[in-house]
Amino acid sequence: MRHRDMRQTVLTVSTSGPGLYEITGRAAQFVRESGVETALLTVFVRHTSCSLIIQENADPDVKRDLHVFFRRLVPPSDDASMDWVVHCTEGPDDMPAHIKAALTETSIGIPVADGRLMLGIWQGIYLFEHRDAPHRREIVLHLS
Repeated sequence: MRHRDMRQTVLTVSTSGPGLYEITGRAAQFVRESGVETALLTVFVRHTSCSLIIQENADPDVKRDLHVFFRRLVPPSDDASMDWVVHCTEGPDDMPAHIKAALTETSIGIPVADGRLMLGIWQGIYLFEHRDAPHRREIVLHLS
């Protein structure tokens, strides 16, 4: 974590390919260390080919099923069903990654009360990587 001040920081998440990378613990630690009791935590990803989701964090099958669903919904651009895709500068996963990011979120707001994230018992915050190659993703956490 790179701290800029007590209300904002930037997380770096290294990915190794498509899938969900949980950041709940790091976000919760940032909130705890801020000393803020009541606020809104904004989580914002600074990229256009990955996204953020709040999702089930207990059963790993949920992560697998989500990955498979999105791959079936938006296959690589070299799939026959995607022959309409023009943008493939960085390979067959390029434009599909942008579509998946457009279907999900790049910013999420989470209430904070009593110095804790107000997530449900089975909810986790995830970076949803849509690209095949490893990436270093930056996520801004901001309390207001």
